[in-house]
Amino acid sequence: MKLRKVTAASAAVLALAVAATACGSSDNKDSGSSGGGSSKIKIGIKFDQPGLGLKEPNGTYSGFDVDVATYVAGKLGYKPSQIEWVETKSADRENALQRGDVKFIAATYSITDERKQKVDFAGPYFLAHQDLLVKKDSTITKGTDLNGKKLCSVVGSTSAQNVQKTIAPKANLKTNSGYSECVASLQSGAVDALTTDDSILAGYAAQDKYKGQFKLAGLKLSNENYGIGVKKGDTATLNKINDALKTMVSDGTWEKDVKKNFGPAQYQYEPAPKIGQIVK
Repeated sequence: MKLRKVTAASAAVLALAVAATACGSSDNKDSGSSGGGSSKIKIGIKFDQPGLGLKEPNGTYSGFDVDVATYVAGKLGYKPSQIEWVETKSADRENALQRGDVKFIAATYSITDERKQKVDFAGPYFLAHQDLLVKKDSTITKGTDLNGKKLCSVVGSTSAQNVQKTIAPKANLKTNSGYSECVASLQSGAVDALTTDDSILAGYAAQDKYKGQFKLAGLKLSNENYGIGVKKGDTATLNKINDALKTMVSDGTWEKDVKKNFGPAQYQYEPAPKIGQIVK
C-alpha cells in the first residue's frame, strides 16, 4: 500500500514535468513575432538575383537585400542562425505578407501607392532606376526603341507595367516568373532586351558566365524606392525596422554592404536615401 502511494506521487510529478516541458517547447516555435531564445523569424527575399538576393549552390544566401534583412533581424533580436529565408517572387509578395508566411520582405520591393494599399513599407533603404539590359552590340539606346521589339520582364513587376503604359506600348512584352529565365532568353536571342531595376541588371551582367555579353542602356526610366514590406497595420514592426535602417546608415554598415555587393559589377549606386522620403 505504501509503495502504491509513492508510485502515484511520482507519476503526478512526472506528469507535471511533461506538461511544463510541452508548454515551453510551444513557446519556442515562434514564426517571428519576438526575438531571442530559440525562436525563428521568417524573412522574404529573392532567390535568383545576384548581388541582391541569391541562393547559392551550397545553400547559403548572398546579396545586399540579404545583408539588410540580416542587419534588421539583428536589431529585432534575432541571430543569423534564427533566420528562415523564404523565396518571395514579385507576384506573390503582398499575398505572402497577408497570409503571414513571413514577418517582413526585403526583395527589391519598390514602394508604390498601389502596393501601399495592401502592405506597409519601412524605408526606403535603396534607390534604383528602371533600365534595360541588352546585348553588347544592341542598337537600342532609348525607351521608344523597344516598340516592335521583344522585351522580357517578370510577372508582377512595376517595370513591365511602366513599359506597357508609358515607355513603349507597342513592345512585344514577354513575362516570366523569374529574371533568370529572361537573361537566358536575352543570351539566346529570343528577346531583344530585359527590363527591370538597374541594380538587378548589374548583378546579372557581372556574373562570370555573362561577362562581356551584355550592357546596361543607362536610361534611368524611373525611380525605384526599395522598401521593406510588412503586414498592413503592423506599426510596431514597421517602426522598429525604420529605426534599424537609420542605424545601419549612420554606423557605416549600409555603405560597406553596398560596396561589397555592387562593387564587382561597377554599378554606380545612389547615396543612401532618407528613411521616410520617397524620391519621385
